[in-house]
Amino acid sequence: MEDVKDETFANKVLGDGVAVLPEEGKVYAPADGTITSIFDTKHAVCFTSRYGAEILIHIGVDTVNLQGKYFTAHVEDGASVKKGQLLIEFDKEQIEKAGYDTVIPMIFTDLPEEKRLEAAAPGRMSPAGEVAAVYRS
Repeated sequence: MEDVKDETFANKVLGDGVAVLPEEGKVYAPADGTITSIFDTKHAVCFTSRYGAEILIHIGVDTVNLQGKYFTAHVEDGASVKKGQLLIEFDKEQIEKAGYDTVIPMIFTDLPEEKRLEAAAPGRMSPAGEVAAVYRS
């Protein structure tokens, strides 16, 4: 997260998390859970895992300025989802051509003090892969 080119994310103002560099323009559910909210601009989704972790998945830096252009949501508020289910597609190439960074910060917005976040080792992602895990301290 410290390397994300946005002070809010890099300084963990919204919470601790991990940043993913997407190979393709797709965001998948990181776990079984519920879609709390899809932003009107489709550039971000709030998700609650079945274990209660609240996660904000934000596609890109300042991409809210695109007003939804290049984003397609495949779920809606309140939807129950399974790990690996497609949530949002985005046109990575067009967003980058428009001058935006497409890094995907995944922020755990409510991580209690008795829990710690551990990022997975860097590497290629798959819809069924893990980017992070939450453990009791």
